[in-house]
Amino acid sequence: MARPRSDGSPAAAPDKRKLSNFVINSLKPRAKPYTVWDTSMRGFALVVHASGRKVWKAIYSRRGRPRWYHIGDASVISLADARQLAGTILLRASKGEDPQAERKAERLSGTFEELAAKYRDYAEHKKKRNKSWEQPDYLVKKHLLPRWAKLQVTDIKRSDVRTMMAAIAAPIVANQTLAAASAIFTWGAKEELIASGFVNPCIGVERNATNERERILADSELPKFWAAFDDAGLVKSSALKMILLTGQRPGEVSHMRVEHLKDGWWEMPGERDVRLDWPGTKNTKSNRVWLSKTAREIISAMDATGFVFTGQRGGAISGLDKAMRDICKQLGVERATPHDLRRTCGSTITGLGFGRDAMDRILNHVEGSTTDIYDRHKYAKEDRKIMEKVASKIMG
Repeated sequence: MARPRSDGSPAAAPDKRKLSNFVINSLKPRAKPYTVWDTSMRGFALVVHASGRKVWKAIYSRRGRPRWYHIGDASVISLADARQLAGTILLRASKGEDPQAERKAERLSGTFEELAAKYRDYAEHKKKRNKSWEQPDYLVKKHLLPRWAKLQVTDIKRSDVRTMMAAIAAPIVANQTLAAASAIFTWGAKEELIASGFVNPCIGVERNATNERERILADSELPKFWAAFDDAGLVKSSALKMILLTGQRPGEVSHMRVEHLKDGWWEMPGERDVRLDWPGTKNTKSNRVWLSKTAREIISAMDATGFVFTGQRGGAISGLDKAMRDICKQLGVERATPHDLRRTCGSTITGLGFGRDAMDRILNHVEGSTTDIYDRHKYAKEDRKIMEKVASKIMG
């Protein structure tokens, strides 16, 4: 017995017939589309539209819901061919596959460029708590899109991934690019934007062996770097000095704003603030750092009203990595990055005898025992002492 309609009225009994060319030609259009089910093959049907157009369908169930797979127009595909195609679809469905979802995924995923754009929108707008999406996005634009932009996602093979890895000179950058590509493929499959049979081509590709860097500026290097910072220009020089003096992340120092400077403290909201173009802290935990006399003098010299360290176009300063590379080349020393300045500050804190907990608290490490901004107020006196001694050590 047919299931009643949602309004309670009885549904019409399904129209079941043994489909033949004679039956198909005799079917006339009605005011609304209707379906004629084939009695000789379960799940095979013909839909007759009000326009008179007749199309073949294969119908199967997935997770308790019917899937209507469009085979094609009856004026183009013969009954015999339609039955054969329907048989293939229904056989795949009986094995647990979902041909309709796979067809949709293939249509949606399209090229790698299209899939990467969808992932970027997801990462930017749906993962606002994750501040790390910007770096992978840069790597995608620089290393993946020039190679894969116009390739169909399902055509990208493991050999393509290995070729991409080999073309990137820096082992760490190659590893990071591999991770960015893998994240896109994994997300696309999870969102059913890629056919269910698709295998992430990044799986099984070996990462480059790398040695973890633990670069810290030696005491003898500090005065050399401090003097060389000035060759990077006033704003970049001041930003690099601020990283060294406060130990905060380069991205946070670059986006330092006057609104967050209060009575000698730099109070960083953990959450992103779109209005102020503040990215938030990496771990989304608010932080409160005392600014030493030297740090306050640097900020005062900026005479800023929005961003303390302003770039040429009015936004946050950028290019600190390149500035550090140029400085290292000028000094003829081992490569050091802006993050190494943060690491040097942390090492200075522990070197002065203040302990790992104090370093974790000031550097806003997620593993630190003090994670609440209100708890940090209890350490205000100690933090002021620590940061002034750090500045004295660096300047000395």
